[in-house]
Amino acid sequence: MSIAATLAILIVALLHLGFLVLEMFLWETKLGLRILGHSRENAASTKTLAANQGLYNGFLAAGLLWGLSLGSEGFTINLFFLCCIIMAGLFGALTVNKIIFYIQAFPAMLALLLLYLA
Repeated sequence: MSIAATLAILIVALLHLGFLVLEMFLWETKLGLRILGHSRENAASTKTLAANQGLYNGFLAAGLLWGLSLGSEGFTINLFFLCCIIMAGLFGALTVNKIIFYIQAFPAMLALLLLYLA
């Protein structure tokens, strides 16, 4: 696998670890409220759902890191998890906020392209 593909996949994994931290631990904090633009009331009423989302984002990151740990033999694993992230990002962009495309789906699309070119 190329260095560019490895770095791109690593960046996507780190983004998803960041989403895990935001959704599981920072959701109701000042920083979390500022990043997401939620009110305290909205954050309080959606805390459990956000934590669930955070856990799933952690699984996506773990899958990418697992694939990376296998080197070129992890191609199929990285392919699968990048496709999952792209689909989740597209769904989020269509149903929640278009910005999700740029922070979730687009980086995974670039990583997928680099993975194929490697």
